[in-house]
Amino acid sequence: MAWIAGLWLVNTALLIIIAVREVRRPAKALTWISVGLVLPIIGFVCYLFVTNPVQMRRDKLVSSHNNPIALPPASGDSAFVIARALQPLSVSGLRTGYVQILTNGMETYGKLLQSIQAAQKTIDLEYYIYRNDHIGKRITDVLIDRALSGVNIRFIRDGWGSRSFPKHAVRRMMEAGIECRTIFPLRFPWVLSNLTYRDHCKIVIVDGKEAFMGGINVGDEYTGMKPDVDFWRDTHMRLTGETADDVKAVFEAHWKMASPDMLHLTRKAKFLPESAQLSDDKAIHPFPSGKTERGYGWEWGSELGTMEGPHMGKASPSKDSHNVYIQIFEGNPGLPTPVIREMHFICLTQATRTIDVTNPYFIPDADIIMAIKTAAARGVRVRLLVPRQVIPKVAGAASRTYYGELVEAGINVFQYNKGVLHAKVMIIDGEIAEVGSSNYDLRSYRLNYEVCAVMYHSDVARELTEQFERDLAEATPYRLEDHMHRTSSERMLDQAARLLSPLL
Repeated sequence: MAWIAGLWLVNTALLIIIAVREVRRPAKALTWISVGLVLPIIGFVCYLFVTNPVQMRRDKLVSSHNNPIALPPASGDSAFVIARALQPLSVSGLRTGYVQILTNGMETYGKLLQSIQAAQKTIDLEYYIYRNDHIGKRITDVLIDRALSGVNIRFIRDGWGSRSFPKHAVRRMMEAGIECRTIFPLRFPWVLSNLTYRDHCKIVIVDGKEAFMGGINVGDEYTGMKPDVDFWRDTHMRLTGETADDVKAVFEAHWKMASPDMLHLTRKAKFLPESAQLSDDKAIHPFPSGKTERGYGWEWGSELGTMEGPHMGKASPSKDSHNVYIQIFEGNPGLPTPVIREMHFICLTQATRTIDVTNPYFIPDADIIMAIKTAAARGVRVRLLVPRQVIPKVAGAASRTYYGELVEAGINVFQYNKGVLHAKVMIIDGEIAEVGSSNYDLRSYRLNYEVCAVMYHSDVARELTEQFERDLAEATPYRLEDHMHRTSSERMLDQAARLLSPLL
């Protein structure tokens, strides 16, 4: 029995170490203490492996162009207060640029392919998920074509999110002259010490003057037409002007910390689209599911088929672009201050009239919850749109534990029914809008590299609000009765999932 008591004393000491180290993050500490209680000693070893990064950026992006606040006089009081408060958190302060809101994957991929094909000098890409499926191969083929035409291309992917991206596809890109790197690859030593840290950004910069960012990765599911995936609702945006410099600064910082892909290259590739290597029958349809010309392949082909050819004119601000003031923010897990969380908190606490939030993973900490509830108590109309279908399900279970207290506090919670809701948008007082890659969870705030933009323009806010209203037409209000009528087993599972929220 003495060895049992000794084991208990050792494990207790290790749990105290966790509590002391994570004293500023009680939720994380509680999660790991629970793991340590279930798995004595082993839990502490796992904690050391996944919370001691060997390669982290601990510097905040700072630019010499720290511009003063110069919003138009017609801007509301909340815009001035929020812009001033966010200034030191942003990459380089308030900038100007043209913004084009892109709704869902088809529109985004069409604009993206058009810009890539028009590139003359450089293309920089950074994705959490980059698949080697039909849309992925299409974009890869165009990138290889531009690389062989003399365009300098750099490509970053996340080691976990893009773990299924095959080596032969990377080799094709590298043989064409594309520089490829991975952030936190799944190999020693990164797999041991950085498994929980991820690059969640979705960035493309073309010729240093045009940038894409938002919630859309590269994969068939984002088109909304993949047969085995429900309709996918998402939001992205295209930026041109000086604000693209800030997005490029984020990419440059991530490029320096990424690990070069080390593959044996045999020769300079001669461009041959992968689709051309298939039989004629398989190359006709983007989705090899036996669909006819009325199926998914025909629809996708008609949408993207007009984007062929590398000699298109340079993309420019379109008629639905808005010249706005913008601040860019980078979430950096190496910093003690969670920038994206602070940005969300300031926007929520300084709103005076309305708050509309769309987010797929709503598992915030106590401060964000208090900011939302306090806003409602001040008389601010708060609407939260979340998906009914959440992947993984454990994240949805954790998120449900918050809905009851929010509804009780006067927040209108809606669950989207049409399919997968993946958009990450916040609209404040009808004139401030935030779009980016970050969720409202501890992973996005503390563990991920993220990039978000806050825009000050009533037209941008109006366009996003109109889309919010269209999404509400596909949603159902969450009622307090729904929360109270959950079964005992559902309540227990939801609470257990919430306990794991720091790791989701």
